[in-house]
Amino acid sequence: MDKVDYKKELKELYKASAKKLSIVTVPTMQYLMIDGNGNPNNSIDFQNDVEALFSVSYTLKFMVKKTLEGDYGVMPLEGLWWCDDMSQFSIVNKDDWKWTIMIMQPQYITPELLNTALEKVRRDKSLLALDKMRFDIYDEGMVAQVLHVGPFSDEGPSVEKLHSFIHDNGYQMDGKHHEIYLSDTRRGDPKNWKTIIRQPISISS
Repeated sequence: MDKVDYKKELKELYKASAKKLSIVTVPTMQYLMIDGNGNPNNSIDFQNDVEALFSVSYTLKFMVKKTLEGDYGVMPLEGLWWCDDMSQFSIVNKDDWKWTIMIMQPQYITPELLNTALEKVRRDKSLLALDKMRFDIYDEGMVAQVLHVGPFSDEGPSVEKLHSFIHDNGYQMDGKHHEIYLSDTRRGDPKNWKTIIRQPISISS
């Protein structure tokens, strides 16, 4: 059976340039999601939530391969980041952040399949974050995005470049700061980490 690479199938959404910023329209897609708040760098909950998302996503993948005779690559971790007053949102002050971390799921993943996967993961592992997980759609619409190469702590200039691009092209920011983590941060040099930074936009009135 052929293995589907959704990052290639949806390349305009999961492949970005560090030099050329782009505007794309993101279709409605479905995700496994977990909500939280606070600084992810020192949050045990955040680490547990990431583990739970990947555990269930890989369980779903192997279930599909066995029962539906299909195969696909598990998608990367993504994060929506915001605070109550987005005018005060700062990539430096993370303590006030709220977040949703999520992994996109193919359209043939159903709530019934997910419930079976959750039961299996609960039997095999003791993951408290499973009870916080939800299966939901996200309709992001039109966005501007750029690729950031390097550690997360150095994202500032990339974010500023993205925001300037949005304003200079007659748009306004309209939604939550979105990051897609293309690299496995457990391996490799942080200077080579690749992150798509995305911002929903609308036409300025």
